[in-house]
Amino acid sequence: MTAIKHALQRDIFTPNDERLLSIVNVCKAGKKKKNCFLCATVTTERPVQVKVVKVKKTDKGDFYKRQMAWELRDLTDVDAKDANKENPEFDLHFEKVYRWVASSTAEKNSFISCIWKLNQRYLRKKVEFVNVSPQLLEESVPSGESQSVAGGDEDALDDYQELNAREEQDIESMMEVCEYAISNAEAFAEKLSRELQVLDGANIQSIMASEKQVNILMQLLDQALAEVDNIEGKLLSYEEMLQSVKEQMDQISQSNRLIQISNTNNGKLLDEIQFLVNYMDLSKGHIKALQEGDLSSPKGIEACINASEALSQCMDVALKPGHDKLMAVKQQQHLFSELRDTFARRLTNHLNNVFVHQGHDQSSTLSQHTAELTLPKHSPLHRDLLRYAKLMEWLKNTQREKYEGLSRTYVDYMTRLYEREIKDFFEVAKIKMAGTSKDGKGKFATLPRKESALKQEVESLHGSSGKLTGSTSSLNKLAVSSSNSRRSQSSSLLDMGNMSASDLDVADRTRFDKIFEQVLSELEPLCLAEQDFISKFFKLQQNPTLAQVSIRYNPDSDLCVKDMVRMMMNKIFQSIETELNSLIALGDKIDSFNSLYMLVKMSHHVWTAENVDPASYLSTTLGNVLVTVKRNFDKCISGQIRQMEEVKISKKSKVGILPFVTGFEEFAKLAEAIFRNAERRGDLDKAYIKLIRAHFFEGVEARVAQGVREEEVSYQLAFNKQELRKVIKEYPGKEVKKGLDNLYKKVDKHLCEEENLLQVVWHSMQDEFIRQYKHFEGLINRCYPGSGITMEFTIQDMLEYFSSIAQSH
Repeated sequence: MTAIKHALQRDIFTPNDERLLSIVNVCKAGKKKKNCFLCATVTTERPVQVKVVKVKKTDKGDFYKRQMAWELRDLTDVDAKDANKENPEFDLHFEKVYRWVASSTAEKNSFISCIWKLNQRYLRKKVEFVNVSPQLLEESVPSGESQSVAGGDEDALDDYQELNAREEQDIESMMEVCEYAISNAEAFAEKLSRELQVLDGANIQSIMASEKQVNILMQLLDQALAEVDNIEGKLLSYEEMLQSVKEQMDQISQSNRLIQISNTNNGKLLDEIQFLVNYMDLSKGHIKALQEGDLSSPKGIEACINASEALSQCMDVALKPGHDKLMAVKQQQHLFSELRDTFARRLTNHLNNVFVHQGHDQSSTLSQHTAELTLPKHSPLHRDLLRYAKLMEWLKNTQREKYEGLSRTYVDYMTRLYEREIKDFFEVAKIKMAGTSKDGKGKFATLPRKESALKQEVESLHGSSGKLTGSTSSLNKLAVSSSNSRRSQSSSLLDMGNMSASDLDVADRTRFDKIFEQVLSELEPLCLAEQDFISKFFKLQQNPTLAQVSIRYNPDSDLCVKDMVRMMMNKIFQSIETELNSLIALGDKIDSFNSLYMLVKMSHHVWTAENVDPASYLSTTLGNVLVTVKRNFDKCISGQIRQMEEVKISKKSKVGILPFVTGFEEFAKLAEAIFRNAERRGDLDKAYIKLIRAHFFEGVEARVAQGVREEEVSYQLAFNKQELRKVIKEYPGKEVKKGLDNLYKKVDKHLCEEENLLQVVWHSMQDEFIRQYKHFEGLINRCYPGSGITMEFTIQDMLEYFSSIAQSH
């Protein structure tokens, strides 16, 4: 251990002007043993600093390095674990507790004893020694003691001293004089001993001869020791003074640190206060506007809008943690809540009053539209209410229940208003369609050329709800009476509840077309304007980035923006679809050919509405009504086909035109005029196909049977070459084969497999088809000579169809 102490002193502590007083070989308790050394050191310069230094070998193990150091004044406790038994463990309590295990109990005790002595000499704050044997704790060393604090440890440090250069030179010279110094060391040692004795004797004699000088020297030494004690006492007093100054400086430093912390806290507090004042302070003007602002004037509305926006900003400010616990913040939030609730109630009551007031003003203008086929315009109402759009948005974001209540109130009010307007509007339209109108006093007046009975029939068609009431017979009477001067005695269509073109002239149908167009033209801007207003006023414009965000219209359902608009429109205009269907039914019963006009007009308006907004209420409603119109159109076509199928030729009649031919000719002329450049031209073409399919070739044979020459049949409108080509085009070879394949499956399904019945039936069917093919082919050649028109498939093709179908199954 002595060699290690010398090495540590030389390599580590001497360069730092420190002296190593004690050393112990230790490792940390409870861990894998990694040995290191704890060293007790003092500085060679004053003031003396006492440290405990941890030293360990480098990773390569070539030399030692200083790893950690603690000031002895930071040491609070030394725990030796057991004062009665030998135990190598001990703890040192600095800012944290360090637990050590010494390599031996002796090293541990020597180190603790050295620490105790250093504590007694240099520290005013004494260290607490726990579980330490009293034998290790010596009495406090007197200040005048000349020996070192560490006692034996420091003496042991001086036991070995290196030779200086002069001493080495003297020894080498002495060894050169004695040749045997190396070969006979024992003799050389004896010689040195004899010489030493001689020198000691000479020294003693010299000392004895100079006893007076020795006494003087001793006196001087005593004086020097006294001076040393005096100086040491002064140094101790100075050290105490410096220690007091150090404590004062530490206190000053601590005070400065507290002052800095206080300044920092004050700065942060000021920032927080400025933040709260800047973002949670509502001006008196805004408060007055929210409490008393005039909601009926433009300036008042603008002031209320600005105040509501400022209030929302104050209420939506993101408070930092802890702000909500401040009393001032709580009071301000309470004030904001009261202002919000107060203004929401004022705004809701005012808008409710606006709805009622505008409703009375609007009702007063209804009388001027009763005799005209026009709907009142609501643009003034919309313009007045749109001034409150931003306030409605504020109400929507802050008071959802009041916003929804206003929405329901507006819908209920507008539903009643529009229901009255639409009912009166459609009543006028129905009267004009039937040929009557109201005079200036609101009473019915018969139009020229109409009979008085017409008024009663029209009145029977209109009930309190504006829907059709009346039977088919009454409608027939109405139609007959309104067109008595133009009715043809030979017409058979009236017997089936329909009117032919000869019963109503072009003027009547043109008037119906204009009335129906006027109805649709009035409804379209009305619905679009109302939908646009609802979207703007209730802030329901669709935002593409928020398309999936749902909003709550009532507590039981979540609807997106478009669904909410559509629901409000359906409620407000709930009577439009019913009234339109009633009007369409009236037009169809007056004249079934009116369905052609309605199909074209309704299709055009549906197409226009879908171009504006495919999901709008208008496009949806008109699309639903278009289904009804299309159904009536199909019913009209079915009626024409039924006339063709049920026609009966009198046996007495030899020459004449079939009734349905005249009807078809009238239908074709009217349809071509109506469907010219129309979007639904395809529906008419399909109707033509259905009509032409109704026993086309039987019609040709019937004309021949009535005496029409075969070569003149092609000049008939219903049986010309163009119509023949259309019929043939409907039966290409692919379709014929497909039909035969389906027919084969049906026959196969109903016949048993025994006795080859399927082959017999299939062969008979093939013969019948060939017979019919030859019959129709001969009829085409006779009635349409030189036209070059033939079937799109041949007999050979038909034989291949029959053969391939039979083989495939």
